[in-house]
Amino acid sequence: MRQLLSSFKYRFYFLVAATVLIPQAVFAQDGEGTTASVGILESIFQGIINVLNLVFYFKIGGENGIPFIVLWLVAGAVFFTLRMKFINVRAFKHAIDIVRGKYDDPEDEGDVSHFQALAAALSGTVGIGNIAGVAIAIRLGGPGAAFWMTVAGFLGMSSKFAECTLGQKFRTIKPDGTVGGGPMYYLSRGLSSIGMRGFGKGLGVIYAVFCAIATMGAGNMFQANQAYAAVSNVIPFFENASWLFGLILVAIVGLVILGGIERIGAVAGFLVPFMAVIYALACVWVMLVRFTDIPAAIGTIVSTAFVPQAVAGGLLGAIVIGFQRAVFSNEAGIGSAAIAHSAARTDEPVREGIVALLEPFIDTMFICNMTAIVIVLTGVYADPASADLDGARLSAASFATVISWFPYVIAIAGFLFAISTMISWSYYGQMAWSYLFGEASVNVYKALFLFCGFVGSIINLQLVLEFSDILLLAMSIPNLLGCFFLSGIVAKELESYMSRLNSGEMLESVLEAKERVLR
Repeated sequence: MRQLLSSFKYRFYFLVAATVLIPQAVFAQDGEGTTASVGILESIFQGIINVLNLVFYFKIGGENGIPFIVLWLVAGAVFFTLRMKFINVRAFKHAIDIVRGKYDDPEDEGDVSHFQALAAALSGTVGIGNIAGVAIAIRLGGPGAAFWMTVAGFLGMSSKFAECTLGQKFRTIKPDGTVGGGPMYYLSRGLSSIGMRGFGKGLGVIYAVFCAIATMGAGNMFQANQAYAAVSNVIPFFENASWLFGLILVAIVGLVILGGIERIGAVAGFLVPFMAVIYALACVWVMLVRFTDIPAAIGTIVSTAFVPQAVAGGLLGAIVIGFQRAVFSNEAGIGSAAIAHSAARTDEPVREGIVALLEPFIDTMFICNMTAIVIVLTGVYADPASADLDGARLSAASFATVISWFPYVIAIAGFLFAISTMISWSYYGQMAWSYLFGEASVNVYKALFLFCGFVGSIINLQLVLEFSDILLLAMSIPNLLGCFFLSGIVAKELESYMSRLNSGEMLESVLEAKERVLR
């Protein structure tokens, strides 16, 4: 026990140094010094973004073409929807039964339940992007971008199924009993099983590198940035104290990530349903007040999806923005959720994949659409007086047109969304980091993660958004490439699973296991 407490104290002091002492040393200056420091950071990030754009974001079809990386994600989502025979439709009801615990086997290996794995993964996808990301999509691509987000969410359910099934099938149980899983493992182990060992190991390392870096952006800096925007919008004190907000946020996140996946799963299992219900109720309230305008709002979203406003840059622009923001929101195709689902207690890989396909539905097809309808209903996005509003502030302004105190709801939900997303993405990054460098150095990653969260709260949205987009989408290159080669394994496992499910054999074996435990 003394050794355990000593280890905890060491990790705690290490994180305190990273989250408090370092930022204070850099930013505890006068106003001009702080501004200069932020300016230097923004210049550094702009240089990094320029290089990443050249490598990952080149366009097919000229200057006005579609970014290759977005086309890659669309192709993957369509491929898996067809290859798995519309698993996103035919397994939907079964997915709900699994989450309810109907098929839980208490004898299965793993760290968390199906529901906790879903909640942990959802906490990495249901984030401030559901509030700010939709507003950004509508600002950039017009209301029609929300329609293409929905299409992307529907197709992405199949990509999410495939990658999370593979995550379960090729996970490893470590000597201490914890689970190691995710694309790093199914790329290396899975491709090795079909005679592509060197290729698989290479893809696994590339993915781990991309993941470890990407967790600093989409699941961290963007969350901190937009949480600050939401909170400072209603608490003027923070308008000139973004550094203080950043310290508070990363201190809370740091205390949670000390506990590992069990604590993350427990916290997410409470936070995700709680904040989703609060935010959904806020959306429903606005829609009830403007009930008669809902058909017109939906009509605007659908019609401008095919005849978009000039701001969208044409039909192609609306599609690209819609798919890009959808992937940023639900992460289908980039493999991150497979890391959380690998830890679920089950010996049926397909079962966890089926649970995972609920994520794009909940995240994009439900929550994002509610946000989009609220923004279009209120018309704030088209008001010239709100032209300088973007992200979380645009969403907050939309709610405020109905009830003045709704921006406070946005602030609370945004803060909770940011915390839950950051703690889940820190776990993803830890798994990638330990895959590359081993468990002994994982505290170095935690310190870097928390420091980047602090930085995200003080630099401007555009830089954070570009940096996050590029790194997040880059993860899809090694992930989907490996998944294409492994799709035959997934299809075979799915056929066997559905056969046993439809015959009643599966439920019978689960009930027998539960009876043995009770006895």
